[in-house]
Amino acid sequence: MGNRGVLVTGGAGYIGSHTLRQLGEAGEQVVTLDDLSTGFRDALLYGEFIEGNTGDKALVSQTLRDYNIESVLHFAAHTIVPESVSDPLKYYGNNTCATRNLLECCRDAGVKQFIFSSTAAVYGMPESDKAWEDTPTAPINPYGTSKLMSEWMLRDLSAATGLNHVILRYFNVAGCDPEGRIGQSTANATLLTKVACEAAVGKREAVYIFGTDYPTPDGTGVRDYIHVEDLAAAHLCALNYLRSGGDSTTLNCGYGHGYSVREVLDAVAQANGQPLNIQEKGRRAGDPPRLIAGADRIRNTLGWQPQYDDLDTIVRTSLAWERKLQSKSA
Repeated sequence: MGNRGVLVTGGAGYIGSHTLRQLGEAGEQVVTLDDLSTGFRDALLYGEFIEGNTGDKALVSQTLRDYNIESVLHFAAHTIVPESVSDPLKYYGNNTCATRNLLECCRDAGVKQFIFSSTAAVYGMPESDKAWEDTPTAPINPYGTSKLMSEWMLRDLSAATGLNHVILRYFNVAGCDPEGRIGQSTANATLLTKVACEAAVGKREAVYIFGTDYPTPDGTGVRDYIHVEDLAAAHLCALNYLRSGGDSTTLNCGYGHGYSVREVLDAVAQANGQPLNIQEKGRRAGDPPRLIAGADRIRNTLGWQPQYDDLDTIVRTSLAWERKLQSKSA
């Protein structure tokens, strides 16, 4: 990769910081824009840092000019599904309206490549166990809808200008930097692996299984868990793809197979050497029994080859980070 300006919005967050680190290691000239509302300054291991929000048009425009930005990787967003249901305008404001502002600034500055952090939540409750890129989008919460609206804006802007893009729809992101430099530090996290590891180190009293009567091998929901290092690498592959003249596209980010809730909890208990306090509850509305990525297109389009497709690796790196956080707070 060449030394051209790359702006990473939300680079102090969980996925953004891992991608930023990989960009820095690849020799990219990176700039992070983050308001630190949920991110962490010490997670930024490379490049320049600007504290601010993507909704600040003057700041974004100045940043794009000052750092001669050619490529933008847009992670900045609120991501908690239940919160999006209780406070939808917060999500439409930050995820959709602020993205519209960012896109306008990118258009005016002549940005060439845009990589967007989207989500499998845009599929809602697909009829099949697997969701492919052409599966109908039908989000069932404001979080998914806010992301889908941003996808539409990006699609339409690319059609009208010279901005090319890759939309990456994440499935269940998990794991942390294998070397323990950065990890998932989000407060009040809802992702299963993070929650289970917090329970393992005593930060939570229990971990809950919502639904044990699904038509799956052990009765619990099955999801496609992707290690954050592989997801971060997909962003670098996407950047190379666009720089090489690739057409705008949308790609699922997952492994194409899944693990059940019980399998994840068993792996955490085994890695921790003692059982978790597990409590079973009824199903949550809107949780499909299985949701797996149709993951062929990303491999074929980007040449992406995951390196951490292993549940024990995902759990081991997550637990190591949680122990590190615990020792810091002790």
